Formats: sequence, structure tokens, C-alpha cells
Amino acid sequence: MGFQRISAIIERDMRKFFRSPALMMSSMIFPLMQLIVLGYAFGGKIKGVKVALVDEDHSAISRQIRQRFDAIEAGPQTMKIEDYSSLSNAELDLRTGFVRAIVYIPYDFSRRVEQGNRPRIAFIEDNTDNFVASELLTRMQGLVQDINKGLNPFQPGQRLTVPTPRLNPLIDLQVVEVYPYIEYIKYLLPGSISMSIFIVAMIGGGITFIDDKSRGLHEGYLVTPIKKSELILGLIFSGAIKGLMAGITITIIGGLIAGIDRLWDPVRLIYLGIVLTTTSVAMLSFMFLLMVRVSDPLVPRAIFGVLNTLLYFPSGAIYPIQGFPPWLRAISYVDPFTYAVDALKALLLKNAGFEAIYSDVFVLVGFSVILVSLSVVFFKRQI
Repeated sequence: MGFQRISAIIERDMRKFFRSPALMMSSMIFPLMQLIVLGYAFGGKIKGVKVALVDEDHSAISRQIRQRFDAIEAGPQTMKIEDYSSLSNAELDLRTGFVRAIVYIPYDFSRRVEQGNRPRIAFIEDNTDNFVASELLTRMQGLVQDINKGLNPFQPGQRLTVPTPRLNPLIDLQVVEVYPYIEYIKYLLPGSISMSIFIVAMIGGGITFIDDKSRGLHEGYLVTPIKKSELILGLIFSGAIKGLMAGITITIIGGLIAGIDRLWDPVRLIYLGIVLTTTSVAMLSFMFLLMVRVSDPLVPRAIFGVLNTLLYFPSGAIYPIQGFPPWLRAISYVDPFTYAVDALKALLLKNAGFEAIYSDVFVLVGFSVILVSLSVVFFKRQI
């Protein structure tokens, strides 16, 4: 056994390692990035959740309730209250995802308080995200309990906010869940579908693109009348077709496993096809832009884990975005995963219509246009 021959192999391999900065950086930075992203992506305090307030009573006590919401918005910042004039408009925005809950104060609320006639406040919640729903319900229950302390005529020394009635006027909080109970496997399904498209974009798009480029196949295309933009669009769309196939497969199999109701609804399938197609194009466009100037075949393999952590976990696929710190929430706003997951949740968990997904679809289309344009600008011949 020759030590010199062994040391020569070691030296060659180390030289190759140090010639690949991306591989070095990913091996050192990825664990730290994973620690930071995962550490802040789970278990954070829910903040800034939009809640609709419909006050049909317009009384002194209903204004006090509004003031208590203002205190929550300024203090713990769990809720962001938006006033609505009608319950029907609030319910429409709840089902399309613009608000996450509704606080409804009926027109006879103050009269029932004064009469001690079972006054009620309705709390209608979007229960597709158990983390957000439970946090909002806890805040709402605490708020009602605080109000009842001021209304209870049997507590000595308590300052009353309304005249003391003959009966106990304690407020009853009626909780209404809009959707059936959502198991966590259903909650994870949209993220799994998006992940399948991302894996195809990484393997079938990024890695294949670099391997073909290293073999000179792209230069072979460019000696033909094919334009640079046509080559890029052809590669992106071919990869998007693969991603669409993967997304459809996981949607059907995962939907059957998770028990998604009315999975075969034709209208829902059309909307799913639109979301999966735009997601596939956006993912492939993003991956192509990252790899367009890369020539080292080790780079896409090295950054796979980094991209997975940086894109998947901030998307809200596992834990709601409202629980992220500001810097991680900012990443989620520019993450195409976020909009794909949001649209898929609306379709699979809420069985919503196009009005709930059109904004996500438009954002994904905008991502694709911008990323493809940049890819054309940065693409260059290698020979």
C-alpha cells in the first residue's frame, strides 16, 4: 500500500472541494440556516390576524367591546380588527380567506344585557388552521370573561358598566366553526403537493439543466435557428409539465389518503389544475434563474437542502405565517411556495372558488414573467 498514492488522491479531492465555493458554503452555512429558520418557524406567537367585527347594536357596551379589541391590537397584537357593516359581507371574506374570524354583535345585544336575557356574542372562525383558530378563541374567551366581570352584579366592589338588572346579564360566547374538523394530515397536504413540484424543479430542472450544459447539449441547440429565449422557454415548460404531473399525482393520492371531501368535483379539479400549472412554471422559472450561470454540477446538489429549508418552512405549510418574526415573514412574502400553499389550502380545505385563489395565481404568474425575463438576460453561451 503506497502512502504517496493515497495522499495524491486525498490532495486531488481536496483541491476539487476547495474549487467549489458553493459546496463549501452549503456544508458550513446550511446547518446554521436550518437552525435559524426552523427555530423561528415553529411555536411563535400568533400576531396580526385579520378579524371582522360586525356591530349591529351600536350601543355603549358594544363600543366598550370595540375598545377592548383595540387594546388587544395595541398590546399582544394577536388580532387586527376590521369593521364590517353587514354579516354577509364578512362571511364572504371569511370564506375567501381575507379575514380569519368574525365577531358578531347582534342588534339586540345591549337590550338583552340590561334585561339579563342571555346576551350573546357570536364568534365565527375559520378553523382550517388549528394554531390560529385556537389562539383567537383563547383571546376571545378571555375578553368575554373580562367583560363579564364588569357585568356581574353579584361581585361586591365591582364597578358596573351598565345598570344592574334583576337577572344575571353574563354574556355567552357562541363559537361557530365554518368547516368540519381539519385533521393535521389534511393541513400538511398542500405543502406536500408544493414540495413534490419543487423536487421535480430541482432534480428535473436544475440538476438536469447543469448536466446537459456540461455535456454541451445547449450549445448544440444554439447552432440551430433556435433563439436563446426559445431555448429557455422550452426547457422551463418541459420541466413544468413534469412538475404538473408530479403535483397531480400527489394531489390525487394524498387527497385520497387524507380523506379530502369531494375531491373529484370537476370545477375544483379545474381550479387545482390552474394552481398546479402556475406553481410548476413559477418553480421551474425560479430554479432556472438560479442555475442559468452555474456550470459546476455539484452546485444544485449542494444547495438543495438550503433551498428546501429557505422556501418550504417559511411558506406556512407547517405553521402559520402569523407566528413568524418580521424578518421571516418578509421571506414568506417573496417565496413562491407561500402562494402555492395558500391557494391549495383554499381549494382542498375550504373547497373555495376562484375568488379565493385569483390573487395567488396572479402573483405566481407575475413571478414567472419576471423570472423568465431575468433568465433570458443572464443566460449566455459557454463556449
